Amino acid sequence: MAELVGTFILMFSVCGVISSTQLSGGHVGLLEYAVTAGLSVVVVVYSIGHISGAHLNPSITIAFAVFGGFPWSQVPLYITAQTLGATAATLVGVSVYGVNADIMATKPALSCVSAFFVELIATSIVVFLASALHCGPHQNLGNLTGFVIGTVISLGVLITGPISGGSMNPARSLGPAVVAWDFEDLWIYMTAPVIGAIIGVLTYRSISLKTRPCPSPVSPSVSSLLR
Repeated sequence: MAELVGTFILMFSVCGVISSTQLSGGHVGLLEYAVTAGLSVVVVVYSIGHISGAHLNPSITIAFAVFGGFPWSQVPLYITAQTLGATAATLVGVSVYGVNADIMATKPALSCVSAFFVELIATSIVVFLASALHCGPHQNLGNLTGFVIGTVISLGVLITGPISGGSMNPARSLGPAVVAWDFEDLWIYMTAPVIGAIIGVLTYRSISLKTRPCPSPVSPSVSSLLR
């Protein structure tokens, strides 16, 4: 339930800034979009991080499970909750703002190949940092953790926004696609972030194990970082 609510907050915030800006006759700037996504993650991390871990993203859940830091038995529940949260947020956004769901969708601006690789790389950067926060010398950041995670999310959106729409999250892309019933190029956003997340964890583990051991394979959540 916490993952559903958290993903709803994240997705509705993103949909809100896109819809309200369009309705006011303006244009959503990349910086506004990135800041909104980052701040939404900060809010959710501090709200539900101690309950569910605030994954908010199927790619993170899968990456944690692959490396033994999260039970596979809970993966379907988490992914279902995240997808339902994103879909519900899109439905509410469409109803509240009176816009079409397709304006909230993520689409490649250039080629599918470019979008795929920029999503993969940006997601790997986000998860690389998450691994470093848990295993590295900065694992005791305490109350600053949410802001650090939000910052790297904003960075990821700035990197990916002009090329792929700034997703890095299968649920974020699937929700609007379901509501708009438009699945064109969705495979990019369902596969690239998952592969990128696994690469991010693997890269950090490959580097860190040569210098200092990680207390556990990978953190199942951000909750342990908030203490």
